Amino acid sequence: MDSLKHFAHGIYKKTAEAVTGPLKNSQFDQKGVLTPDEFVQAGDFLVRACPTWSWEGGDPKKRRPYLPADKQFLVTRNVPCVKRASEVESYNPNSEFALGGDEEGWVATHNDPNAAPARKAAGDDAIPSIDDAAGSAPSAAAAGGDDDIPDISELELGGAQDEAALPVGGGAGKAGGSGKTYLTAEEPADTIMRTRTYDLYITYDQYYQVPRLWLAGYDESRHPLSSQQVLEDVSEEHARKTITVDPHPHLSPPLPAASIHPCRHAEVMKRLVDNLAAAGKSFEVSHYLVLFLKFIASVVPTIQYDYTMSVGS
Repeated sequence: MDSLKHFAHGIYKKTAEAVTGPLKNSQFDQKGVLTPDEFVQAGDFLVRACPTWSWEGGDPKKRRPYLPADKQFLVTRNVPCVKRASEVESYNPNSEFALGGDEEGWVATHNDPNAAPARKAAGDDAIPSIDDAAGSAPSAAAAGGDDDIPDISELELGGAQDEAALPVGGGAGKAGGSGKTYLTAEEPADTIMRTRTYDLYITYDQYYQVPRLWLAGYDESRHPLSSQQVLEDVSEEHARKTITVDPHPHLSPPLPAASIHPCRHAEVMKRLVDNLAAAGKSFEVSHYLVLFLKFIASVVPTIQYDYTMSVGS
């Protein structure tokens, strides 16, 4: 039933876009939305500020006429993701707090900015002085003096000793022709950190008049992740409400990608910009995508793209 509703909404959305056309007059201050020109302006700033992002044109047959041919979407590739969202330290889906006022509102993970700062468990006096620690006891090397340090030449084995020390019965490998076997060390497979990577795309959504983020995930062998595997890297609350899987709108052959649905992007962005203004900081529309990526980081907390750039002045 949900897939049928999603398909029907897609048909309606395309029809509405064809009838209404793209937004021409800026409504950024009033609604938090962007015109195509403002999207390009914000994308240019993001590329300058963070060169891992770049513009691409995609399939010429799928170009949007209201965007420059070589600036149809933004992309950053091979972004590491070493943990699942549920593995984030101190992550608790039940502690996610709402950015919006209703139950359908966006949520941010991990830290509530309205919460009072935690008290220190102990004062500064509980931290020992490094000077005291250094002077409390001499080191073992200093106590023994230079005479206790062995000469490296004394550690060398003679030929006969080498023969006696190295061969071990029942080992996994053999020295060629000698009949002697040797131990071989192997790293346990479960200690290897398997890193996923993501290609992230930002497109302009004409219907919602905001940027839209797409995720294409791969395992360490560069095999595409399944939809369920991608959801493992999305915060639980957002995975239930805001993630859909659709073909990338600019690529051929079609690339199935998880998309963070943009229906509430404008509302959240407007609220974030208002918060900056209330704090006495000015905000330019060219910085839109920098702020956008900061709030998207709460949706995909373990995909390690750069969202540390400052906004507001």
